[in-house]
Amino acid sequence: MKILVTGTAGFIGSHLAHRLLDRGDEVIGVDNVNDYYDVTLKEARLARLTGKSGFTEVRKDVADRGAMEALFRDHKPERVVHLAAQAGVRYSLENPHAYVDANLVGFMNILEGCRHNNVKHLVYASSSSVYGANEAMPFSVHDNVDHPLSLYAASKKANELMAHTYSHLYNMPTTGLRFFTVYGPWGRPDMALFIFTRKILAGEPIDVFNHGHHKRDFTYIDDIVEGVIRTLDHVAEPNEDWSGAKPDPGTSKGPYRLYNIGSNNPVELSRFIEIIEEQVGKKAEKNLLPLQPGDVPATYANVDDLIDDVGYKPSTTVEEGIANFVDWYRDFYKV
Repeated sequence: MKILVTGTAGFIGSHLAHRLLDRGDEVIGVDNVNDYYDVTLKEARLARLTGKSGFTEVRKDVADRGAMEALFRDHKPERVVHLAAQAGVRYSLENPHAYVDANLVGFMNILEGCRHNNVKHLVYASSSSVYGANEAMPFSVHDNVDHPLSLYAASKKANELMAHTYSHLYNMPTTGLRFFTVYGPWGRPDMALFIFTRKILAGEPIDVFNHGHHKRDFTYIDDIVEGVIRTLDHVAEPNEDWSGAKPDPGTSKGPYRLYNIGSNNPVELSRFIEIIEEQVGKKAEKNLLPLQPGDVPATYANVDDLIDDVGYKPSTTVEEGIANFVDWYRDFYKV
């Protein structure tokens, strides 16, 4: 198939593009390579893709309406995986306008491109952060999520609502994936694993929020990519049993689906740090701090729907995943 993947200089997007190319798909990769974090890392991810047969790089911003209209018109993708976004909960407190531009305007341009160019399935990145103030664990896509705790989370919830509208109005299949703390080689420098590994190796203290009692459903990148591909191949369909009298947030009368994509196995941050210490071979000096504004104390994904519908089965332990990351980090940064 010809598949448009946005965010191909990003962590998940670059891994996904490799897997799609390896199975014989043609990938049009879109990224504006912004400087939210180290551009050198983004360029290195892209460099691994540009030499592969079937990959076309388009360096444009999804928020650029004219550029996106031209992109869809020129390339006519059959399916779209939209991963480009302004990421980060804490940064959304500092620069909220970036989230409106990338996550709302950008998503609108993708929806319109899919609508006007007969795209057969749109899969897009949502986030576990949409659960916000919810406390019932594990988090379920069938629960209401109307209490986000950051603008980033609100923008992702808005994406789900926008997608539902297009599925309803235009019979356009859309699937939203709520990612739960993705980690692994080529990961993001603003994420805990990257920060902790860098600072422990350098002998610098690490900031440990919520005194290390955070719990996160850490999910290894290979498991995530496998789930994304299975979902992409499983085109969203209407739920014939859906009722407006008892509305199910995870499905619809239109071809619309939401899934959690996580490991279904939350790990406490203090244990996560211990595993990094074991792999690095050094103890961390810790600054124990309270919960940050916008953060939630725990995430835990109910992935039953994804298992039932596409056979999703995460298999990488956190010990294996961290070991793979530390090996990559040492090699890439020559530490």
